[in-house]
Amino acid sequence: MPNRRQVLASLGAASAIVAFDALSPGWVTQAQADTGAGGIPVPRLDGRLVTDDAALGEAADDYGQIAHRRPRAVLRPGSVDDITAVVRFAAAHRIPVAVRGQGHSTFGQAQAPAGVVIDSRTLAKIGPVSRGSVVVDAGATWLDVVRATLAAGYTPPVATDYLGLSVGGTLSVGGIGGASSRYGLQVDAVREVEVVTGDGRLVRCSPTVERELFDAVLGGLGQYGVIVRVTLALVPAAATARIYHYGYPDLRSMTAAQRIALADGRFDYLEGQAVWSGTGWTYLLEGGVYGGNPDDNAILRGLPAPVTTEITSMPYLDWLNRIYAVIEQLRPLRFPNPWLNLFLPDKATDSYVEELLSKLTPADTGNGPILLYPFSRKRLTRPMVSVPDSPVVFILSILRVVAPSDDAMVQKLLTDNRNAYERALSVGGAQYPIGSIPSRSGDWARHYGASYPRLRRLKAKYDPSGILAPAQGVF
Repeated sequence: MPNRRQVLASLGAASAIVAFDALSPGWVTQAQADTGAGGIPVPRLDGRLVTDDAALGEAADDYGQIAHRRPRAVLRPGSVDDITAVVRFAAAHRIPVAVRGQGHSTFGQAQAPAGVVIDSRTLAKIGPVSRGSVVVDAGATWLDVVRATLAAGYTPPVATDYLGLSVGGTLSVGGIGGASSRYGLQVDAVREVEVVTGDGRLVRCSPTVERELFDAVLGGLGQYGVIVRVTLALVPAAATARIYHYGYPDLRSMTAAQRIALADGRFDYLEGQAVWSGTGWTYLLEGGVYGGNPDDNAILRGLPAPVTTEITSMPYLDWLNRIYAVIEQLRPLRFPNPWLNLFLPDKATDSYVEELLSKLTPADTGNGPILLYPFSRKRLTRPMVSVPDSPVVFILSILRVVAPSDDAMVQKLLTDNRNAYERALSVGGAQYPIGSIPSRSGDWARHYGASYPRLRRLKAKYDPSGILAPAQGVF
């Protein structure tokens, strides 16, 4: 792991900020101060607060390549104290603040127009594994966490399909993957959180200490505090993964197989895909069994008979990290990614997806993957992640790509996303708020339902100046 100084150096030199000009509003660099410019002095920092074009341009961008809103400054913290000091300063002067990890949002969720973006990549320490847990800085990537814990024989129970995401980023929304069928979401494996509240207090919270804040920040979309460090529960790691691909000609056969597999727990990993055959959609159940020597016939037993079967084995880390290289190749191309991510109640899933896909072609996805897989609602323990009131919930993800970039196509697909979202709401669904759905007044009140007034009270308590995560538009 590179140390903090190496990371700071790699991000480029920039003029550090020394004061805030409340009349502009803007910032005063050391060079400007040397010529007599004044302002309100900013706190002394271990890292740097910068305003160079490269830093601001990066913070105004993300993987989605759709929303572009520049902040006025970027904090590259050298310590947690830097985050505390800058958030406290921002609250005093009503400056918006957002946290950006690896920039994998798709619709500007981590942007802070005219505010400060905290670049969490400079805080990425991973502690040693101890008693089945590990303490991790929020800026660490899941790939680095997995590599570090595997060295001690452990692994996080749930991994997102792409491991290049930051720990703090996924815990702010929930964090879902194929192992959610067994373990719930990534937030369900968090034992403790250190968080900087919107009024600049550093608070350590857990299920037994400051429980209200603990519940609020996990899946809380960054509204109530900045996650800076977490203690993750781990499980023993397997050395190998045996992967089963069962092909089905129709959706209902595939989802029937998924429901059976979810109920009896035969897979450690359970997902599914819709695949274009050239003339229509076919469906692929993707299941994984970690470690041991599974009986392939027993794994298939009791499922609807697939029309194709493919079985492969590989090292566990290779399986978890299977798409990392692809994403890293796509990122520099800067194609727009207007993703659609929806939670659907079990009873409505088949008819909803059939209707949606009947009108969908690869031209509407840019050949991006379409994922569909179930998990049990009872495994979700964190209240901020809003899912349908259904014992089994499916997540539908249409990971659209617009290649080459085409503004008119992006706008069309954003409209399609909105229409699909409205239809999902009508059948009891909800959005998983990592995608690109144009918002309307009342969306978040409807998303959180009867809990929304309580969330307003939490916002007033933990972020009284209302500065955190403004681009989400939750309040």
